[in-house]
Order: sequence, then C-alpha cells, then structure tokens
Amino acid sequence: MNYETLAKDILGLVGGKANINEAWHCATRLRFKLKDENKAQTAEIEALPGVVTVVKSAGQYQVVIGNSVAKVFEPLAAAAGLEHLDNQTHVPSDKPKENIVNRFISFISSVFTPFLGAMAGTGVLKGLLALLVAIGWLDKTSGTYQIWYAAGDAFFFFLPIWLAFTAAKQLKVNQYVAGALAGALLYPSLATVLTGTKPLDFLGIRVIGTTYSSSVIPILLAVWLLSYLQPALDRAFHESIRNILTPLVSLLIMVPLTLLVVGPLGTSVGTVLSSGVESIYNVAPYVAGAVMGAMWQVFVIFGVHWTFVPVMTNNIGQLGHDYMLPMLSVAVLSQAGATLGVFLKTKDKKMKALAGSAVLTGILGITEPAIYGVTLKLKKPFIFATIAGGIGGAIAGGGGAQASAFTLPSLLALPTYLGKGFMSVVVGIIVAFVLAAVLTYWFGVPSASLEKTTQKVSSVEEEVMAPVSGTIVPLSTVKDEVFASGAMGRGIAIVPEANTLVSPIKGKVVAVYPSKHAIGLISDDGLEILLHVGIDTVQLNGEHFEQFVKQDQQVDVGDKLLVFDREAIQSAGYDITVMMIITNAENYNIRETEDTATNGNWLLAVAPQ
Repeated sequence: MNYETLAKDILGLVGGKANINEAWHCATRLRFKLKDENKAQTAEIEALPGVVTVVKSAGQYQVVIGNSVAKVFEPLAAAAGLEHLDNQTHVPSDKPKENIVNRFISFISSVFTPFLGAMAGTGVLKGLLALLVAIGWLDKTSGTYQIWYAAGDAFFFFLPIWLAFTAAKQLKVNQYVAGALAGALLYPSLATVLTGTKPLDFLGIRVIGTTYSSSVIPILLAVWLLSYLQPALDRAFHESIRNILTPLVSLLIMVPLTLLVVGPLGTSVGTVLSSGVESIYNVAPYVAGAVMGAMWQVFVIFGVHWTFVPVMTNNIGQLGHDYMLPMLSVAVLSQAGATLGVFLKTKDKKMKALAGSAVLTGILGITEPAIYGVTLKLKKPFIFATIAGGIGGAIAGGGGAQASAFTLPSLLALPTYLGKGFMSVVVGIIVAFVLAAVLTYWFGVPSASLEKTTQKVSSVEEEVMAPVSGTIVPLSTVKDEVFASGAMGRGIAIVPEANTLVSPIKGKVVAVYPSKHAIGLISDDGLEILLHVGIDTVQLNGEHFEQFVKQDQQVDVGDKLLVFDREAIQSAGYDITVMMIITNAENYNIRETEDTATNGNWLLAVAPQ
C-alpha cells in the first residue's frame, strides 16, 4: 500500500487543511476535529483501499485505518502542515456547539491517546517482570530487575507530567509551564516532606500531605485552571515582557494553589471514584463483569470508553489495582473469537482475508478492524461476541481478577493480572473466545449473509460498454497512483470528447457521492464498476457536475448518469480523464477490445474465473 497516496486522498476528502482544526491519531484511527463535517466525503473515504470505516463520535471525525495508522498520519501531517495547527486560532463553523458530555469525552481521548501505546507497553513490561519473579527467573533485589522495573514503572510514576503536556496542548496552554507545574508536584525533596510527619506550610497556610505520583485528576484540574490564568496574564503584560512574566507568575500562583487546594481536591475526587468503583464491584462482581464484558465494545463504538480510562488509571494509582481491565480483556478476545468464526466459515475471499488479519490484531488488543470490518458489518457475530463477552466477563469478575498496571486489554496484558483471581480471567478469556467463535461459525454467517457479502457472478461472458465517447488510454498511465497501480481494480481510462457519462451495463446504482464526480454500479450478474470522472475532482465539491441518478436506482445500458463540463473542469486545473474500474476484478477474466475510439463500442468482455 502507498501510504502517501492514501494520506493525500484522505486529506482531500476531509476538505483539505482549510477544514481541519485539529488532527492526531491513536492506535488505529486518524482523528480529526473538522470545522465543517458536511464537507467531508465520507462515502469516498470509506471506499479508499486501506480504510476500514469512518466513525463520527464525541465531536471527532475518525477514519479507522488499523495498525498502519501512524504510517498514514506522517505523510498526511507533512502534506497539510498539521504540526502547526495546534497554534492556530480555532475557526468556528456553523455547527452548534458540542454538548458538555461530548466535549468531556473528546478532551479525555485527546489527552490520553498520544501516550496510550507507551503506557500500555510499560504496563506489559511490569507484568512480565512480575511473571519472571513468580516463576523464579528473577530476584527483586537483582540489578537486572531494578533497572527493568524502573523502565516499566517510570512512565506511570511521572504520569502527571505527560498528562500536563497533552492537557495543555488541548487547552491551548504553554505545555512547558504545565510540565513544570506537574514536575513541582513530584519534586523529590518536596514529595518527601509532603508524605512525612513534619507539617509543611505556605505563607502560614498548612499544606495537606499527599503524594501525586501516578495521579490523574489533580494535574488535569490544575491545567484547566491554568488555561484561564494564562490568557489573563497575557493580556495584563506587554508583549515585550510577556514571554518571561507570564510563565513566572503562572508558576508563582499555580504551584502553591495546586498544593493547597486543587491537589487535595483532585485527590479526594479520585479517592471517591476509586472507592465507589470498588464498592460496586464488591456488591455484585458477577454482574459488573457481565456488564463490562458484554458492553465494552459497544462503548468503544460510541466513543464513551474514554471516560473509563482516567478511572482505571486512577484506581491503579490510588488502590494499586483495577478490577475493570481484566473484564475488558475478555470483551476484546470475544470479538477476536467471533472474527475467527467468520474467517473459518465465510467463502468470500475479501472477507476471509480481512477476518484473518483482524483476528491477530484483535488478540493483540486492536479491535477496530474486527468490529468495523467484520462483526458489526455482519451483525450476528457482533451480537454473539457481546453474549460471549458477558459470560466470560462474569467469570473474570466473579473470580476477583485485578490488574496491577495499566495496559491495553489484550492477551499481552495477562501478566499484569497475576495474583488474586488470575485463573478466573484466563478461564473467562478462553470461554469468551471459544464461545464467540463457535456461535459465529454455526449461526453467525448463514447463507443469506454470505450472499450479501459475496455477489453472484454470471456464468456467461458479459459485455461492458463505453461510459463516454473519447480516446482509450491505458489505466496504468493515469496520473493517480491508486488507479494506475490497479489497487482499486482492473479497467480502462478514457480521455473524453463529450460531457455525458452513461451506464456501461444493466444493473443498479450502488454508490453516489455528494461531490457528483463518481458513481458506483453493479450489474444484474454481480459485476461491480466504479466510474470516476477526472483526477482529484472531488475537491470541486460537485461544481461543474450534474447527476441524473440516485442511490439504488435501476439503470440500463446507455442511461444518462451525469453531465460534466469538461472545459470548466480543465480550466480549473484538473485532469479530466474518465476511469472505469471493475472493483471485483479478481473474480473475472477480462478481455479488452482493440478499439481506440469508444463511440458506441463495447470495451471489455468479462467472464467468471
């Protein structure tokens, strides 16, 4: 896959740099805050090779890529200059302001996603060390253990500093001032005094003794207050001295204020949250496990799972353990199991290939390819996965399984569950994975579903007529690498000599786009065709195009699909070449004619392999 081409296509289809307020990525998704989501061409983005689906949640426009998301984001950021967007003023759109719940979820996801992978990796390292100690391969007093433990624990110990940086980025605050504020809370000599027996005061006011290592809520509250203080100071100081005096006064005020008020308040909130979660769990562990095991992936779909992340990290910081993470691993593995069931049962080549790779990524904790590409698409496998996840979650919850470190719920997280209830989470995962796979295999991919995912293919040769009059050129010569490489499928290109695009087959319209420059068709015998007018003409947003068909409309050979203004499009600087692509070409033998003119001629003859 050419990641640069995919990045360029996505950038253009979301409306270009001018339509982006913020952009970043998590483990599997490109995440955008767009000025106007109506400008994003969702259907075309979902049709791009390499894109699993598009999700709109918590005020974000999310393009699900999978494990290669970082390779796509890098050229996208370079092409659009996204590294500079954080310093730009937010440009309001005509959309209503997000409600407070969506704003909170968006903030939490933006704060945690940049370092979630690093935090998960260090958590796995701590779990592996615990396993090595348990089986007698390492001693806690050895230098090897202490060095590796520092590597695994340091990130979580200094978590307030990472949170300060990412929260400041989202709240448009000086990140280094926020980092210095967090560093002051963790400063070794001050931390020692705060946790000691001798009282500490500031200007005669008693400072409540507590520890801020591994804490979450105190620093988030502190940076939130700083986001109000800093602009006020910027307005108060002349620009010639602002860069020095604003950070100086910010720290003079915020460090003692955090130690005296914000920190203890945040610690109290965290304690209440952790105690509340533990109380609910102690009252009904089986119910808690069943609910989390069944519903976690539903929470992921709607984006509300981010609200649990600070609670789980806070539990580990406050209590030294968390009950939710083992249940979530069960939920994740249930989706992987359902995907395995699809892989074993389906006869559709594309679905089998997607399911096969999604099983592996699901086992490793990345479920988006499995959910959006397989289980949710077929519906029943997703339902069976939630049922199996609920049963497995109840087993894990009832057994008292708990995590000693934060990491992504997956099979890799098992070492972090060593200790009380460890076998219950192992049994819960096995039950959820196997049950989801078996239910899906026998009941989740019935023949009706297979027919929907695998189109019928005619047993006779089918003729494909010219969609527009003009001169044929090899598809490999067009100035678009996605089409030229054959990534979208086999076909031909035509330099048009007319302005009307007609149907080359008898069948149905299966895709129309707001940009009007492309149309998807499927013949009565299952041949899938994409007609695409011009290169990068999606950026015209429908200008110079007029469409004459709608979704699911039946068409015959020669029916008018759309009219385009060749001269105007070329004057705007766009290549006008028309491409006709057979997107399920792998199912066919395709024979081309030797004609170079297309007037009324058939261009391709296709027959099933």
